[in-house]
Amino acid sequence: MGVDYYNILKVHRQATDEDLKKSYRRLAMKWHPDKNPNNKKDAEAKFKQINEAYEVLSDPQKRAVYDQYGEEGLKGVPPPGSSSAGAGGGGGYPYSNGGSSGGSNGDFRFNPRNAEDIFAEFFGNSPFGFGSTGAGRSMRFQSDNVFRNYSDGGGAGVSTPRKPPPVESKLPCSLEELYTGSTRKMKISRNVIDANGRLVPESEILTIDVKPGWKKGTKITFPDKGNEQANQLPADLVFVIDEKPHELYKRDGNDLMVSQTVSLAEALAGVTVNLLTLDGRNLSIPISDVVSPGYELVVANEGMPIVREPRKKGNLRIKFEVKFPSRLTSEQRSGIKRILGGG
Repeated sequence: MGVDYYNILKVHRQATDEDLKKSYRRLAMKWHPDKNPNNKKDAEAKFKQINEAYEVLSDPQKRAVYDQYGEEGLKGVPPPGSSSAGAGGGGGYPYSNGGSSGGSNGDFRFNPRNAEDIFAEFFGNSPFGFGSTGAGRSMRFQSDNVFRNYSDGGGAGVSTPRKPPPVESKLPCSLEELYTGSTRKMKISRNVIDANGRLVPESEILTIDVKPGWKKGTKITFPDKGNEQANQLPADLVFVIDEKPHELYKRDGNDLMVSQTVSLAEALAGVTVNLLTLDGRNLSIPISDVVSPGYELVVANEGMPIVREPRKKGNLRIKFEVKFPSRLTSEQRSGIKRILGGG
């Protein structure tokens, strides 16, 4: 049969007009190109197929031709093995050009309507900025994600399927994962409406590419991956990055902070700080300055990656605490005074 319009619209061959409308509403909103900005080319092709399938199956004459002769029948091409008797070789085809019966050439040509016009008939002026429903009507996008049709006279029109608020889930990530980036696989389970209008469970694996430098609160949205319900659009599923505590480092924007305790002798005579970085390197930092309590050393380009500037990183800030001895012998006191010139 070629193109399977029933499968495209996800309905059975005995589907009623209401079944077709219900399935069209759900699929057209899901696959509208403006709702799929990251996959627009594929969405446009799918959206066009959905509209073409609805146009054929919702028209009793076109559906009858399609059921008997398949896609070739709609195009006016005789199916393999069929007779082409009759004037112009059109024997057996109920349509001539333009869809009326009869005609000398028997050449019915199915020219699909503009997909956006069909969409507008269902949803009024598109919330995405195209289509028309006549003078004095407009589609407004409400803050609660509900599309509603209003007339300029102020009266509420017909409500279209409501979209619930997004469903948010935390995605805990270690500081190492946020430093180097990582790929996370998340299994979700949800209810979907099958071709018969029944709710059935469905599982799916979603892939999240955590980018180096992402911060706590970053959101990753999967459109329409929430539960489906009758007369309601599925909610978007949103994962929110959460940052696990780290035993050594703390994050401050794009900077990394670490506390380092040194003895009084090290603070005065110098010390080398050895750190294991988040990407597994050994970092050795010699300190030649006199370290006073609260002293902070800034090491450039050893902080977190900056998302929009991949070759740059924030700073590593080492804050020092000086551990003073709890007691000194008289000889130690005398030695310190002598060395430091205190008498």
